[in-house]
Amino acid sequence: MADEVVLAIPDLSLSQHLFTLSHPTLAHLHENARKELLEGITADQMAPYYKVITSTSTALPLDPALLTTMETANAEELKRLDERLAEAEKTEGESEISDALKARANHLTRIGDKEAAVEAQKLALEKTPGLGSRIDIVLTLARIGFFFGDNDLVTSNLTKAEALIDEGGDWDRRNRLKVYNGLHLISIRQFKRGGELFSDALSTFTATELLPYNDFVALTVIANALTLGRVDLKKKIISAPEVNQVLPELPILGDLIKNLYDCHYDKFFIALATLEQTLLLPSRILSPHARFYVREMRILAYSQLLESYRSLTLDSLSTAFGVSVEFVDNELSRFIANGRLHCTIDKVHGVVETTRPSLKNAQYETVIRQGDILLNEVQRLSKVLY
Repeated sequence: MADEVVLAIPDLSLSQHLFTLSHPTLAHLHENARKELLEGITADQMAPYYKVITSTSTALPLDPALLTTMETANAEELKRLDERLAEAEKTEGESEISDALKARANHLTRIGDKEAAVEAQKLALEKTPGLGSRIDIVLTLARIGFFFGDNDLVTSNLTKAEALIDEGGDWDRRNRLKVYNGLHLISIRQFKRGGELFSDALSTFTATELLPYNDFVALTVIANALTLGRVDLKKKIISAPEVNQVLPELPILGDLIKNLYDCHYDKFFIALATLEQTLLLPSRILSPHARFYVREMRILAYSQLLESYRSLTLDSLSTAFGVSVEFVDNELSRFIANGRLHCTIDKVHGVVETTRPSLKNAQYETVIRQGDILLNEVQRLSKVLY
């Protein structure tokens, strides 16, 4: 286990509140988000962050007196930390210098001074000898990237963290890195791999500095509901005690996965629409992927039902999903045209007929394709050898 307490800096909940305030469609959440954002900024004396957001957005009005107070407090604390660092460099050893550099870097991280914080953390990383502490610093740099939406900073430091973990990182840091990687993957729409990492970390979650446990479980359920088959969904998610512990607080997730698994498609569609409005669109991580997610979940539900039958009437489909015949007709037509559903619609008789691709034909095409690739590689090799 890690010997040091991992500080929740920067506070990623503040970037979520700022996201909420930046979207007029989330106006019903603005009052609470504005209150929480201002309280968080004041608590951590985040003068640089406050100055940036008041000058670049209308999320918060500028209070000159508050800004002056925070800047004064920041300057005094930075002076104290600089004096401590100078003393350590003059009279003390490597360990004390490292501690002083980390304290200074953490202060700049806490107050939201991105550029200065990144430089200070990198300097602390250079001067810190312990592998565990180095991993913590790299993960802090990744959190700065998450906080400011800097994808390059996130990816570069997660890569560094993986390299350091491979050198001998402890169990706790290995598990925390899974959560960091999972969150990054979900944020770039790689739900399958992100969901796998979150599922692996479900019983060992400790990365509360990155996101609250309930949010972690919610993301785990959302990602895996889309990518797991029925058997694995039941085993890894629906029957998981960690999930069942949280579902009473997030009932919409329970409705989503249980109705999908139990084939109650009309209730599933209602749960999916509610999920979109209450969890997907308001989420800084999930909002860019909300339309994609809802579309893919609908395709999943349609596929799940159609796989059980050779043909179905449009009336029975519309009844099963609790929507109109016109809606089902239009949506299936679009998905069929895009090659996402293997079926045809007979408008004359009002029937949807499944057209499952032949497994043997698919295997034959795979062998032919892979065989061509192998022959090409052999020909290239023969030219090199002879």
